Amino acid sequence: MRIADIPVPDTLAARGALALAQEYQSPALTAHAVRSWLWAEAFALVDGLSGIDHELLYVSAVLHDIGTVPAFDNHALSYEHAGGHVGIALTAGAGWAPERRARVLDVIVRHNWPSVDPEMDAEGYLLETATGLDISGARPDALPRDFVREVLTAHPRGAIAAEFGACVVDQAQRKPDTAARRLVDGGVLDKLSANPLERIAEEGREGAGIRVS
Repeated sequence: MRIADIPVPDTLAARGALALAQEYQSPALTAHAVRSWLWAEAFALVDGLSGIDHELLYVSAVLHDIGTVPAFDNHALSYEHAGGHVGIALTAGAGWAPERRARVLDVIVRHNWPSVDPEMDAEGYLLETATGLDISGARPDALPRDFVREVLTAHPRGAIAAEFGACVVDQAQRKPDTAARRLVDGGVLDKLSANPLERIAEEGREGAGIRVS
């Protein structure tokens, strides 16, 4: 499994989602979004899921945290609902049908569920599983180690632990009835700092001869 085996959808919606993410999100948050997409596609392969809407999965993954940035933060809605509505607006401009636009909201909202049944929502399951790996370190050994190292090299984790940790704490404080509160109460800060991907990334840097302080 290689990154080159997972093509980026070459569509108006996909290009627009990435442009929007790069314009409004920090580099660390955008790298997290792209890694989440790559993990999701990889989990589709190792879990044997077929019939995936790859464009929907890409757009949802790239935009799944955009509701945390100041320009799209909603004072009342959870950040995943706010981000889902950004996705609806973007895909409406790309000409998606209303039913398919609504799927972007479904997938982005469900990435913050404790779990998603793949038979109910395959793309939602994949994004929940992928972000579970990138944030909390869930299923760290499910994907080929060489592929994991390649993704971490191409899209470094950078300051994602500190940035996302601060962001979700802020969301939980201001919107205590949303999933952000559950994440904080569930120990997401400790999970971020203890994520096995941090160790794998460090091993990759040391293997490349990069001094790690």
